[in-house]
Amino acid sequence: MALDTTLTVERQITSRFDGVIKKLYYEAEDMAQVGKPLCDIDIQSEISPEDEAVITPPTEQATAPAGPQQPSKAAEQHEVKEMDATLGSSGAAIVAPKPSSKHATLATPAVRGLLKELDVTISEVTGTGKEGRVLKDDVYKFAAQRDTTIQSSTPAPALLPTSDAPQQETTTPLTPIQTLMFKAMTRSLSIPHFLYADETNLTPLTTLRKSLATHPTHPIKISALPFIIKAVSLALNSFPLLNARLSSESTTPKLIFRPNHNIGIAVATPQGLLVPVLKSVQNKSILALSAEITHLSTLARAGKLSAADVTGGTFTISNIGSIGGTYVSPLIVEGELAILGVGKSRVIPAFDENDKVVRREVGCFSWSADHRIVDGAMVAKCAEIVKGFLEEPALMVVRGR
Repeated sequence: MALDTTLTVERQITSRFDGVIKKLYYEAEDMAQVGKPLCDIDIQSEISPEDEAVITPPTEQATAPAGPQQPSKAAEQHEVKEMDATLGSSGAAIVAPKPSSKHATLATPAVRGLLKELDVTISEVTGTGKEGRVLKDDVYKFAAQRDTTIQSSTPAPALLPTSDAPQQETTTPLTPIQTLMFKAMTRSLSIPHFLYADETNLTPLTTLRKSLATHPTHPIKISALPFIIKAVSLALNSFPLLNARLSSESTTPKLIFRPNHNIGIAVATPQGLLVPVLKSVQNKSILALSAEITHLSTLARAGKLSAADVTGGTFTISNIGSIGGTYVSPLIVEGELAILGVGKSRVIPAFDENDKVVRREVGCFSWSADHRIVDGAMVAKCAEIVKGFLEEPALMVVRGR
């Protein structure tokens, strides 16, 4: 009885060599003959004596000269006929183009792709691999040396992934601070926000701060934030509604007014956003506020704030301008009716009262208020009072404690 010499294989066999497929003997879905080669591989990896014995035909081993000056045919060609199962459903295979120089034959497709990505000519790279083969490290080092004059301290840029592999997602639980922020901001979304923004001339305030910092006998360095906080507190005296809170404990909403101006300041920390609260701002001087801001900010970044330090706020100021950005849309904190976002100050050309172009530093102030209780006119009037104090800081110093 005659036996069929064909075999259908349903699995793949991993090649024992790293290299480039040079020739295919079958296409996808073809029937391969048992014992016959499927492809020729240009070996790109080190060949052990055992592997060389496998890929070298016995007749060549017997007739090859023993002299050191005559390498074996397998070492010259670096080709092996390897049995594999099937080529896969797509039948795709990497076929290297015919090299134009000896350097091109000593680089894998991955290295050639890297050469193209970094715009490097292979003939300019000195290979450190076997027989002068150019490796990825060689390309990276060459590109880094070439770009030294541009930015010597920056390593070679990481390549974007070129494969079409599925996105690998990982699940990470929220940190305790992120959990609190998630809950607070979710509740804030139920508040209808009224937004109001305007620019303030900060040139007089900056002039005053520079004068204090360069005082010949008592130099004092104070940032703009304590002045802004004090200006808001003075404005809240005229608009106490913005310092109140809305109680919905019963079926009939009620307003609860609070005499103390407990103003929270948003602080970015490695753990996340924290809002320490400055208590009774209406009773403190600008210098005292500056010292307290420094103290609370230090505790926040060290993760040492107590519960009392972050509770009891009646109004919040977010100084996002210390990081960047101009106009913002701050979200009202639950239990409050308004919030102020301070953008980054910038210098612009402007006209003075004599129509002359002058240098002016302006800051962007963005307000949000609970539109269920607060109307837009009240927010605009309060913002104008704050603006007036900052543009004439002497008035604030006189009225402040």
